[in-house]
Amino acid sequence: MRIKFGTDGWRGIIADDFTFAGVAAVTQAIASYLRENKEQRPVVVGYDCRFLAEEFATRAAEVLTGNGFAVRLTERPTPTPVVAFGVKQYGAAGAVMITASHNPPAYCGLKFIPAYAGPATDDITSGIEARLAPDQPPRLLALAEAKKQGLFEEVDLREEYFAHLGGLVRLKAARKLKIIVDALYGAAAGYLDDFLATTGLQVQLLHGERDPLFGGSAPDPTPANLGTLAEAVRREGADLGLALDGDGDRFGVVDGQGAYWSVNKVLALLLYHLIQTRNWREGEVVRTVATTHMLDTLAQRFGLTMYETPVGFKYVGQRLLAGALFGGEESGGLSIAGHIPEKDGILAACLVAEMVATRGPLGICQRQLAQHVRLLESRRWDLELANGQREKIAKSLARYTPDQVAGLTVTKRVEDDGLKLLLEDGSWVLLRLSGTEPVARLYAESPEAGRLEQIGRDMAKDLGLPLSP
Repeated sequence: MRIKFGTDGWRGIIADDFTFAGVAAVTQAIASYLRENKEQRPVVVGYDCRFLAEEFATRAAEVLTGNGFAVRLTERPTPTPVVAFGVKQYGAAGAVMITASHNPPAYCGLKFIPAYAGPATDDITSGIEARLAPDQPPRLLALAEAKKQGLFEEVDLREEYFAHLGGLVRLKAARKLKIIVDALYGAAAGYLDDFLATTGLQVQLLHGERDPLFGGSAPDPTPANLGTLAEAVRREGADLGLALDGDGDRFGVVDGQGAYWSVNKVLALLLYHLIQTRNWREGEVVRTVATTHMLDTLAQRFGLTMYETPVGFKYVGQRLLAGALFGGEESGGLSIAGHIPEKDGILAACLVAEMVATRGPLGICQRQLAQHVRLLESRRWDLELANGQREKIAKSLARYTPDQVAGLTVTKRVEDDGLKLLLEDGSWVLLRLSGTEPVARLYAESPEAGRLEQIGRDMAKDLGLPLSP
């Protein structure tokens, strides 16, 4: 049994490398880690809509109660950010969340959310991995017996989460919109749609039923998966389409014409909106190394500071814990001051609705933004690696020192996570190796959309990874 925590938890193929024995072993390691750190507070356990997720969550709860921890198990599929909020709500030692987020249906996963209610840092996951002992039987207690001992109860976090969300989002007095929400068969059904409806908006829900096959594709709010949402927005004459991934921590946006808006563009629009409406004039903005530099320009324009992290919201979350105002990542993650230091697609989608209700359609919001920053276009390629190619690419990256990319002079080299090259006209390109998949991720951003392909192609070719035509 090979168990390794990646960027955001342990994931694997159900019944292959993600098994009940594995869940029990990892949960036992979490319990041992907590005990050795003198923790005695309760632990929250949550799960999403994946195949056997509830049963995996039950096994985790049995191990935790078997180790003497009181468990608060969600009584239904619950989004990851809501479970993280539950850690804060209950003053818990942490949470075990059964989810594979946006991965394809064959996957399931387990993530540990520490007491600060954000993604676990590397030192925490390393501490858990060090305590893994798959050959030693975990301590188990049947939940019926745990309940008799006062160690187990089922909980519903929705109303408390809604009350908290209501203090962050300003929709009550805003223009009323018609919004289509696509839950992509995930755990956020009944959360984003119901919360928006409580503010007086007209809301229609798509794919709100539980389907462990997610309609035959990954529950990831990418353009390829949002065709039904775009069609519904156009057909119904809606103002906005909002989508969430399988566990509700990532978001996607479609405008009133059914056009998809990239996360990078939406992050820039939201930061500008929040600067204006929350009067942010000092403080920190955080983004990952792969996220748009339009955030940098906005921060500089309005007197905020910018902090760049490696890819992974666990790094962004630590800056939010330290007092940052805004944190974002291009893969669909966002959180703000006053909220948990975990990415929350529900919050992000609600803020998009607030922005459109307050300022007008996304096109108008972008024209307002363009008065303060130069608009940039971005793109990402996921390049599959053959056996042995990862090591070869890693060595090539260390030796790669070009003076130019796509005819543009390299002005700076950043090696905090992969290799990022800043170019003379404000463009940049980044290549990094995934920590959980045999994939190289290539990112590029430029003020000229027509230049993106050449920037990406040149760097990939130099490193032996030609892009497909």
